[in-house]
Amino acid sequence: MIRQDARAFAAAIILNALAAAAGLVGPWLLGRIINTVRAGGGVAAVDRYALIILVCALAQLLLARYARLICHRFGERTSARIRERLVGRALALPASTVERAGTGDLTTRGTTDVTAVGTTLRDAGPDVFIAGIQVLFILGAVFVLDPLLGACGLLGIRIATRWYLRRAHAAYLAEGEANSVLAEVLSSTAGAARTVEAFGLQERRIAASEDAIEECLRTRDRTLFLRSVLFPSVDIGYVVPVVAVLLVGGALTGNGLVSLGTVVACALYLRQLDQPLDTILQWVEQLQRSGASFARVEGLADANAGVDAGMDADADADANADALRARPPAGPAPDGDLIEVTGVRFAYDGGRDVLRGVDLTVRPGERLAVVGRSGAGKSTLGRLLAGIDRPRTGSVTVGGVPIAALDPGELRRQVVLVTQEHHVFIDSVRDNLLIAAPTATDERIRAALHAVGADWVEDLPHGLDTELGAGALGVPAEAPGDVAVDIDGARSQQLALARVVLADPHTVVLDEATALLDPATARHAERALAAVLEGRTVIAIAHRLHTARDADRVAVMDDGLLTELGTHEALVSEGGAYAGLWHSWHGDTLTTPSGP
Repeated sequence: MIRQDARAFAAAIILNALAAAAGLVGPWLLGRIINTVRAGGGVAAVDRYALIILVCALAQLLLARYARLICHRFGERTSARIRERLVGRALALPASTVERAGTGDLTTRGTTDVTAVGTTLRDAGPDVFIAGIQVLFILGAVFVLDPLLGACGLLGIRIATRWYLRRAHAAYLAEGEANSVLAEVLSSTAGAARTVEAFGLQERRIAASEDAIEECLRTRDRTLFLRSVLFPSVDIGYVVPVVAVLLVGGALTGNGLVSLGTVVACALYLRQLDQPLDTILQWVEQLQRSGASFARVEGLADANAGVDAGMDADADADANADALRARPPAGPAPDGDLIEVTGVRFAYDGGRDVLRGVDLTVRPGERLAVVGRSGAGKSTLGRLLAGIDRPRTGSVTVGGVPIAALDPGELRRQVVLVTQEHHVFIDSVRDNLLIAAPTATDERIRAALHAVGADWVEDLPHGLDTELGAGALGVPAEAPGDVAVDIDGARSQQLALARVVLADPHTVVLDEATALLDPATARHAERALAAVLEGRTVIAIAHRLHTARDADRVAVMDDGLLTELGTHEALVSEGGAYAGLWHSWHGDTLTTPSGP
């Protein structure tokens, strides 16, 4: 980061050094004044020294002010780069990594941690940087005047500071982790509030929240304890060096080894240490907190190490775009569009296998429906087919290449997973859809909307220019008279399907993607989507079996196994598990004769 703004950093060092050097002149000349007066010098010599002290003080003020301005600008630019790198790395992370880490952890890194780093770069960094240079110059001046008195100047400060720094970093890392856990617990509880209420989980969630809060308090108490030891120790350390210099200097002066002016100058220099050391101590908590926060922000690179290769050379405001383009080296390109699942077993976080030896071949252009009871492994299979997760054993390939090993950009050009989860950004309808195809024309956008049955967009106040979502969140419209429209879940899902149409991937995995649509709209959207994706591979994971009836083949999952595979008609006629699901979905019941 310093290399990316090397000129500003070098200028800050030079100006701060000059300012610190100018500040050294006053005590040294005061010592000369004392020696001059003792030697019988006149008023003219004293006035001359006083004028030089005044000029140096003004020079120090101007140099320090301009150095601080450069430091602040350097801090703002660097803070912006950190935010951009974080966004790029977060978007480059595999979806499974984000899901396992939890939204609370990622949110804390992107808000609290980035803010802590930004505060240090903007405020604490310049102050501590200037104070550090002043401390070095002051101690150096004392050593130049007399090495023995300089050694006294280091007395008392080093021990307390070293004790603190050896313990602080780990303590602040633990505090940051506890904050992430708390954010995750609170966000997941709030997000699932209706489920918590429906199943009577209030006490359990409250207990989990209280445990997380207790851990936050414990880690916070630890960092407070460290500072409660450091601050008094350093306050004492301010006085001890001055007392030592006066005592030792008095003895040396009595023996004629050091002049009185030298002792006074050294004592004044050491008293000058109070101000820069106080500045450092005022920000020491922020420095430790931001150091831990910076480690957590940069920790995203460890989760996706390949992203770093394209980031370290970023040198301007385009770092975010470079980060998004930074991918692992491209592997072999798929040879064809055939998808093969061979001997796949998969388990979440070391638990029992959710998939237990699944074999499946999906032909190019085929419409495959995957059905089964809840917990049968349908969604897990969809995640493997979309390259989100890797199988524990076995392989999932497209064109002979493992899907999960594909470059993320190449993967998303071929396979897109659409689930019940979707997001409508606070923006216009047009911009919400251009995410999938930035160069799409209005005609193409309208065609995609029509394909998924979202003709209601034309009835909005401003058509494609209508702002979505802002009204519900209390965000004011950009201009007077603008209308912000909040849409329901069904319409949000239609927009998600329209994005798929615009993206035009090779393979689409629909994981109950139309679950929020009413049956008539869902059926229309699925048929229209299938027509638009003619010649593409469509894998539909659904609990509404009319999707299966329209598919070329149906795959039936049961307890992690693929138990049946064939056309709708063939499976119904066989009278197996699928036939039972089909009759149950239609509400068919067996009739028995009446009578005793």
